[in-house]
Amino acid sequence: MKILSLTAGAANMYCGSCLRDNALAGELIRQGHEVTLMPVYTPTKTDENNASSRTKVLFGGISVYLQQNSALFRHTPWLLDRLWDGRWALEAAARRSIDVNPKFLGEMTVSMLEGRSGRLMKEFRKFERWLRDQPRPDIINLPNALLISIAPSIKEVYDGPVTVTMQGEDLFLDQLLEPYQSQARELIREHAGAVDGFISISDWYADHMAGYLDLPRARVHTTPLGLRAEDFTRAPERDDGVFRVGYLARIAPEKGLHLLAEAWREFRGRYTGPARLEAAGYLAPEHQGYLSSIEAQLADWGLGGDFRYLGELGRIEKLKYLSSLDAFCVPPVYDDPKGLYLLEAMASGVPVVAPARGALLEHVDACEGGLLVAPDDAPAIADALLELAENPVRARALGASGHLGVAQQRSLQTMARRTLAVYHSLISPRAAAAPA
Repeated sequence: MKILSLTAGAANMYCGSCLRDNALAGELIRQGHEVTLMPVYTPTKTDENNASSRTKVLFGGISVYLQQNSALFRHTPWLLDRLWDGRWALEAAARRSIDVNPKFLGEMTVSMLEGRSGRLMKEFRKFERWLRDQPRPDIINLPNALLISIAPSIKEVYDGPVTVTMQGEDLFLDQLLEPYQSQARELIREHAGAVDGFISISDWYADHMAGYLDLPRARVHTTPLGLRAEDFTRAPERDDGVFRVGYLARIAPEKGLHLLAEAWREFRGRYTGPARLEAAGYLAPEHQGYLSSIEAQLADWGLGGDFRYLGELGRIEKLKYLSSLDAFCVPPVYDDPKGLYLLEAMASGVPVVAPARGALLEHVDACEGGLLVAPDDAPAIADALLELAENPVRARALGASGHLGVAQQRSLQTMARRTLAVYHSLISPRAAAAPA
């Protein structure tokens, strides 16, 4: 099968959606399919071999920014645009921290969703020209509903099926100011007719987004997240007596590190043995104060020596870190539709503590690798951590179950197989209807 898949770059940050798109493309290529993975806005940053194009970025972030802010750049020659559309310029820009005004973010989102009728019309024309010059794929996939405005442009030059993968865009939309939030949602609904099928990364998110965007539920297919389970090894038993709890996700309020810190205080009030709480993950400049406040609070509680922030980890560091843990907890304060971090921990044989919400509930139920607790409940997290700390045999059994469960239920091969099944279901009716 020939597949053209777009993936939205997240500048200089490891992004769960980028990791998922890249891993899926790599596995499909390994299986013998022809996959072209094209980055949008910026080059992608992944912790595995990058399967995306190394020569071109669609809708280059600098061009999009300039055209949004100045009418002059909406009319510059395409040849001139190459100066800032090149990977070197985009990679340099991605390394810089830009404080984005909330109003500008809303305006930018709406402009992108207006498609060919908005300020970014030139970028859509450039994309259509590029697509005309490509070998015809069997199917084209867009990485999220925020890029659904590309679908009508695709239909101008391509007669095959178009899919949109949905993987967490509602969280972004809900943070936009009005009237941009309402305008963005309405524009997404308007463009939905140009899409042949939607792909959700969890059953919960499929139900949620069908209602959120007024989509018929039958149009939304589920292909749960998967990872290369064979890369993760079970955590070895240690005899140092230290109970280590890990957190691996973005350092941001919605991911709930502050809630884990509150749980840690209660846990340490009842657990008398040596214990450590270690956090890792991308820290944006705007969240430096958030992390500092957590560190200060733990210090005020006399627990400052328990905590360590390890920064953002590459793949080798991540695998080593996960295998060093006795328990894992990321307690998001929203219904996370992905939860890739949970799968990575269970694949490493680490028992997890997770709120029973969103895709996290589905992952733990499917893999049986941890304890579910009530959402937003620090005492419940503390109780679960205490159970794992005081019952190492139970903890090891849960870790073993999770390790096996990910390999059987959430493998990369399973995600690829289910994705291909969706693609075939959309291609087959068109092939049958084509004239002989």
